[in-house]
Amino acid sequence: MAERMTINYEKKPCYDIVFTDSFDLLLSELQAFDVENRRVAIIADSHTAVLFGDDVRNILDGHCKKLVLHAFPAGESNKTLDTVKDIYRVLIEEQFDRKDILLALGGGVVGDVTGYVAATYLRGVDFIQIPTTMIAQSDSSIGGKTGVDFDGYKNMVGAFYMPKLVYMNIAVLKELDDRQFYAGFAEVMKHGLIKDAAFYEWLLENMYEIHDRDVNVLSEMIIRSCTVKKLVVEKDPKEQGDRALLNFGHTIGHAIEKAMNFEMVHGECIALGMVAAAYISWKHNWLSMDEYYEVRDMFVPFNLPISIDCIDPDEILRLTKSDKKMDAGQIKFVLLKKVGKAVIDRTVTDDEILEAIREIYFSDEDAKE
Repeated sequence: MAERMTINYEKKPCYDIVFTDSFDLLLSELQAFDVENRRVAIIADSHTAVLFGDDVRNILDGHCKKLVLHAFPAGESNKTLDTVKDIYRVLIEEQFDRKDILLALGGGVVGDVTGYVAATYLRGVDFIQIPTTMIAQSDSSIGGKTGVDFDGYKNMVGAFYMPKLVYMNIAVLKELDDRQFYAGFAEVMKHGLIKDAAFYEWLLENMYEIHDRDVNVLSEMIIRSCTVKKLVVEKDPKEQGDRALLNFGHTIGHAIEKAMNFEMVHGECIALGMVAAAYISWKHNWLSMDEYYEVRDMFVPFNLPISIDCIDPDEILRLTKSDKKMDAGQIKFVLLKKVGKAVIDRTVTDDEILEAIREIYFSDEDAKE
């Protein structure tokens, strides 16, 4: 099984996404980029290097000018400029030049870091995304956003830089541990909530097949999720307008992620942020009370949190003010007019944000009651 989707940039074809269930087509896809005459660096983290590094290296061995595998420690805490510097050093020592190519083999952190290195090393070298997590396949590998965190603040340093190809082996999702699998599902759910109510309903209807990691169902899910992201990023590739809709749940979610020192998985924090944003949508009289509770409770069967007991709501509010999505001192908050239709709202007040944070905050006092 193999399907293709073309992502356009400025109304012209830019790169393809290949959806398949193995690495069997990877060499032929890369040969289209003349890898025989190029140095290739596989950039992975310590997890994906063990799981898939040998598979990709064996496929490419003998088919490129030079082959290097570099792995950095896994985890959001390593999505930093220090990691970028280490990769620069490897590329310089291995004499990579502007004609050479990087492969990002891993999840969102690997893709973001490798993309930023590609955008900045020698003012730009080619790179290819080989996403291996739910969050990367459904969301972060598409659209050309690259970057790293700075002093714990999410994605404060980065660039828009498009890959040459995104190669998705959907069968690798069966290798994910449960926490990573379901955390990535938060971004899938987000796409249904902001743009495609029918997809949202489909996710609920296929819940058991998703739990079983049926590859055919996962393939349809990833393709439909990528279709939503394609529509958004093609319309607004550099987030001047509607692309900000993809930040649904991210303002409060990123604040929780930082407050927790990245001890919670990204998707878990985004799920909490989406619950809070849906709560504000209800308070704005856009969602009914029943719709709000349905949106909130739908995260539960996918093992995603809807409350948290170890945060300071006032601290979370403060951290939202450091979010890169601030615009002239005002947060661009993404809310739901209805399921399947998100809007950007610049009128959300601090009091409303704090109330929403308290809605997801489960304190010791609550437990006693």
